[in-house]
Amino acid sequence: MRHIEMYLSEKDSKRMLEKQEGIQFLPENETEKEIINIYPGLKYQEILGFGGAFTETSAYNFARLGPNNQRKVIDAYFDPAKGLGYNFCRTHIHSSDFTLDEYTYMEDNDTALKTFSIDRDRQYILPFIRAAKDAAGEALRLFASPWSPPKWMKENKDFCHGGKLDWQYAGCWAEYMARYVAEYRKEGIEFFGLTVQNEAMAAQTWESCQYTAEEEGLFVRDHLKPALERAGLGHVRIMIWDHNKERVYDRPRDTFEVEGVKDCVWGIAFHWYSGNHYEALAMAREAFPDKPLVLSEYCIGTTRGEPSPGPHTSWIGVEMIADELIGSFNHGMAAAVEWNMLVDLDGGPFHNRDAGCKSQIVADPEHDTVIVEPTYYAVAHFSRFIKRGAVRIGCSTFDDRVKAAAFLNPDGKIALVVLNTVDLVASASLRLGDDMAKVWLPERSLATFMIG
Repeated sequence: MRHIEMYLSEKDSKRMLEKQEGIQFLPENETEKEIINIYPGLKYQEILGFGGAFTETSAYNFARLGPNNQRKVIDAYFDPAKGLGYNFCRTHIHSSDFTLDEYTYMEDNDTALKTFSIDRDRQYILPFIRAAKDAAGEALRLFASPWSPPKWMKENKDFCHGGKLDWQYAGCWAEYMARYVAEYRKEGIEFFGLTVQNEAMAAQTWESCQYTAEEEGLFVRDHLKPALERAGLGHVRIMIWDHNKERVYDRPRDTFEVEGVKDCVWGIAFHWYSGNHYEALAMAREAFPDKPLVLSEYCIGTTRGEPSPGPHTSWIGVEMIADELIGSFNHGMAAAVEWNMLVDLDGGPFHNRDAGCKSQIVADPEHDTVIVEPTYYAVAHFSRFIKRGAVRIGCSTFDDRVKAAAFLNPDGKIALVVLNTVDLVASASLRLGDDMAKVWLPERSLATFMIG
């Protein structure tokens, strides 16, 4: 007989990720209503992992905590058994909007990179990454993204407000990115990959730079890929787009029209801020099945907001994240990476913007406390149970308001995540082959079932 475990979180309840007893599969194949089907024989994309971003904001907040709370944060995020088990994480190449201020790694107009130094990152970012690496071990994969080239390399001579790379500096900018990876390697930190540009269409009030689809392709083919290879870093994987889902199909399509670019690109990165667009992910997966789809940034903030005050989250945020992960996985996503892992009570620090963001853990360094937010458990329902190397498998539900995604782990166990968005208890039957398990999903609840 199959063994089944249920872990449950509920709205308006203190029960979060609480183990439930007494559920079992029994031979039965006559029920037709309120069924959630699981089909292990239908296999889709491989899952690469879950993670968050080592922003300077997060690292600064981490550094200001005492040793006990630093350990709590590391365990909460990186312990694979008791935490989120993060193993696929991001950081930024020099400053972003979630750093303490604007900065680059070298002096202006240094086209020979003679003054290049990552000393700034040694203060906060590198210690945070090392602490995470000590907990996660070799499982931790990192990728990095730039928000903007240095202002003197841009046509508008402005770090912010979009603008474009001045093409006379394209080679220098590519060498700068490769040098960043090489310097981190000297520190014992390897990079799995790079994205070409964070939010490649956006003209933000903070650090930003814009590329057309063709420009991104030309930069990859003619500059970034050769620079990595010259530095002995040809193994570092390149991801394009790194922007919202509404163009996650057509933007890579157009970039790949540049001759030779498709062979240089490993994957497609995307964000969640412009809406669901799950069908767009499915089209990208169908068109480019050899290019993994990576949710490289998601957080609850100004564009995907919820009414809870300050940096704190509520059940609304839990449902938003669970819906995103279920919907994106069911349409081809291979990895999910949140934004800041640690913000303060103001949702920062940040600069060049008007408001902060939320994160799964909030720090109050002044009182040396950390607050684990409800949305932390939304992520845990996935990341703690779906292991790297799992494959998404077939799944169907009886009601669009009851959402589900299923995965076959490398050890043969099945992880099924079910979100009930209805204000009623849902009585359902999990169907696996000729066996059924009767379950009750409380109103507005999130459940993970582990089946072995």
